[in-house]
Amino acid sequence: MRLLTALNDFNAAHPWSHNDAFVGFVLKHARAARRRGGTAAVDVGCGTGNMVERLAGVFPMVIGIEPDAETRAIAARRFRDSTTVRIAQHRFGEESHQQYDLILFVASLHHMPLGASLRRARSALRPGGRIVIVGVAKEAPGDSLRSLTSLVLNPVVGVMRHPARATRPPAHMRAPTAEATDSFDDIRTVASEVLPGVRMRRRLFWRYTASWVSPA
Repeated sequence: MRLLTALNDFNAAHPWSHNDAFVGFVLKHARAARRRGGTAAVDVGCGTGNMVERLAGVFPMVIGIEPDAETRAIAARRFRDSTTVRIAQHRFGEESHQQYDLILFVASLHHMPLGASLRRARSALRPGGRIVIVGVAKEAPGDSLRSLTSLVLNPVVGVMRHPARATRPPAHMRAPTAEATDSFDDIRTVASEVLPGVRMRRRLFWRYTASWVSPA
């Protein structure tokens, strides 16, 4: 118990977002969608806009949706002078049919009704576009080895990414969070029904990834 407390204290002093481990995965799919002629992307639950900024280097138009008012205000200030980025105040699901070429969920899908949200995303996706997910799932018994590996690696990555001791989490890690209630297998069952052929993988750092390409 003392070891876990000490580890938690150490991690808090060297914070890093586990989502950052999957930037390469997201950008790979973003660039693939752009190569097909895609022009518009949306980041659902964009936080302070770290991924929005990266997507803006790929797409001519990027929308960031963030439900938390304080976090959204930070993102809006960050992109107030941008002509290619807009931080939206509406909830996901109000999108037009076939509005986007890339729909991204990074640690946000478990805050939303799973099946309904995926169906809305499928409707809002243009032919040949991509749904990309970096998700959080409820831990299952078969995840223990992966979780232990993540537990060991977490402080190492924290020191590498944030060597100076922090007194509080950075702004992009202060948005409200929620515990996942669905296991990876539960999510895969629903996702496979809504998005036939979806590709999903369990990952380190308590994440899974998924991608789906809309039939052209």
